[in-house]
Order: sequence, then C-alpha cells, then structure tokens
Amino acid sequence: MGLDLIRPALQGKYHFEERDHACAILARDFPTEFKDLLDCLDAFTLKKSAVLTPGGGRSPIPIAIDGFLVKRGWKEESFDINIEVDGEIIPIPTHSIDNFKNRVGVEVEWNNKTEFYDRDLNNFRLLKELRVLSVGVIITRLSELQQVFDSLGKGKAYGNSTTHWNKLMPKVHGGGTCLLLAA
Repeated sequence: MGLDLIRPALQGKYHFEERDHACAILARDFPTEFKDLLDCLDAFTLKKSAVLTPGGGRSPIPIAIDGFLVKRGWKEESFDINIEVDGEIIPIPTHSIDNFKNRVGVEVEWNNKTEFYDRDLNNFRLLKELRVLSVGVIITRLSELQQVFDSLGKGKAYGNSTTHWNKLMPKVHGGGTCLLLAA
C-alpha cells in the first residue's frame, strides 16, 4: 500500500513491512518525521567494525541510528500514565521509547532478547490507545545477516534467540499492534 512512498533506493537496501497504512500516515501527517526516518536509513551503513565491537551495553549500531535522530530533534521519551479508580491512583508503567518526536516513536532493536519486541509492541499499542502515539516504528536486523555474523566469528553473539526480523514478524502478524512500520 504505502510502501511505495519509501524511496526506491531504500527499498533496495532494506526490507519494509507496514500495518494499518503507517507509511501513508507518516508521509501525509508527519512528513518531517518520515523524512528523518528515511534520511536516517539512507545514511546508515552497517560497518564490520561495529559488528566486531564486543557486547556489554549498547552497540555502535543503535547508537549511530539514535544519534542521527537526536540531531534531528528526536529524544528518548518516558510517559507517566495513571488511571483513577474510586479515587485511588493506579500507575500504569510503560517503557520509555528510544526515539520520540511529534507522536512518532522509533525503537531500535538490534541484538536484544526477543521479549523486547513484546514490550515495544505493547507499549506502542497502549500509547496509541491513549492518543499519545500515532505511529510506531521498529528498526531491527534481517535474519539473513546471521550468515555475515557467522563468517565474522560473531554468530554466537548474534544468535537465533536475539532480536531479528524472523522473531519480530510473528509478533506483528499476531495483531493488536498500533500503526507500525518495520524496517
């Protein structure tokens, strides 16, 4: 549907999937944020040195993506949500979004535990229902990159139980998400 709104060069470089017309909404209602996302993906290059950097915190890959977006005015955002029942305040915990700007949220899941997808998708869904988020974006790695990691001797660090496309898509296909663009 709206995937044709993504630059052809990026369609050759990445794999995209959307739900509920996310690209059309981004392009029409959030053109600056859509351009930021496309420019970020266009500028990103997966470097061998970044793959070979030892773990233990955030890798250079999400740091580069987040850094690009921060320069465009995106920021990590937390939300303080409470509901009141019979005068009693009940906090509703949410996870902060890696990058947030003007009702668009971007999570970068490069090499985390797959449970992080559940957390992100649930967070996007809740914030969408509360009219705080309009579109959620998840940037993750294609599963086919495993062959590259294996050839570099980093296959165990980027194992099958970590975040990658084939782990994300069944969760997305399960439904219940908000407007979503996955790259």
